[in-house]
Amino acid sequence: MLDMRRMQILRAVVAGGSVTAAARNLGCTPSAVSQQMAALEKEAGIALLERTGRGVRPTEAGRTLTEYAAVIGRHAAEAETAIAELRAGRTGSVRVRYFATAGAPLIAPALAALRRDQPRVRVELKLVDPDDPVPEVKARRADLALVVRGEDEPPVDGVRFVPLLRDRYRAVLPLGHRLAGRVVIGLAELADEPWIAGETPGPCLDPVLDACAAAGFTPDFAVESGDYATAQGLVAAGLGVTLVPDLGLAAGHRPDVVVREVGGPEPTRSVQAAVRAGAPVRPALRGLLDALRAAAEAALGGAAAPAGDLAGVESAGGAASSRVSPPEGPRSSAG
Repeated sequence: MLDMRRMQILRAVVAGGSVTAAARNLGCTPSAVSQQMAALEKEAGIALLERTGRGVRPTEAGRTLTEYAAVIGRHAAEAETAIAELRAGRTGSVRVRYFATAGAPLIAPALAALRRDQPRVRVELKLVDPDDPVPEVKARRADLALVVRGEDEPPVDGVRFVPLLRDRYRAVLPLGHRLAGRVVIGLAELADEPWIAGETPGPCLDPVLDACAAAGFTPDFAVESGDYATAQGLVAAGLGVTLVPDLGLAAGHRPDVVVREVGGPEPTRSVQAAVRAGAPVRPALRGLLDALRAAAEAALGGAAAPAGDLAGVESAGGAASSRVSPPEGPRSSAG
């Protein structure tokens, strides 16, 4: 294997026309340059330089190796620049998985901020409802996934969960409902109502069921809608009441329903960013996490969760500009 450093010294000798000139340009002694050239000729198995007067000139093999040395030098300089850009967070890529109700209030403003601050960072964005994206993070197919996760859920090896916000549920009632005039509705007051399930069983429905259990009842689900927009329509039609998280109401609510705060207790869900645990977080990924945090604070009026510790978070390398990939597989907007 030819020594790349010695090839660059050969290039300096050929450019300077002598060992002495190369030594002067490289800041070393002529004997050191001569030793490196002797070692390179031994590696190549052929003469690379020949004397001419007080200087030297390359043989055919020397010219060939010098040309390759120039190419290698350019690539090395480009590599150093690319690494510096990655280190500074000016380039890179982040593969993101998200659930539907996080799209408009969290993902969209976070990506807009990232594109403004780090315009050459590429983002691969994919909707994954109703599948669990955590295995993709663990398997290194994704760098970050937005998830709804219970605080008492067991840890996942190789994955760290960074809290972003606590998403509060609101009561959605038809116009004219007996409780529509209240500012805050006690959850137990909805015990005898028919309920509309705005989501399928899982981490988004669990906080509702847990809060209802704490209030002393199990909701009687008359209809399962599978998404919050449809749930509002069913409520407006008088088929029941429902609870919808703030993110699910970020775009507003129908004019033929009323939205009220819930208490005793107030159901909340924890929205978190799942990232790989391991090496320190890379600047491109950190930039996206910071942007998501700011979006969470803006979306819920400063109700974001306490910032998580990002030490020991690992991510993958990348490229440039912004790209959005189409969703794959079945999905639901319930999450």
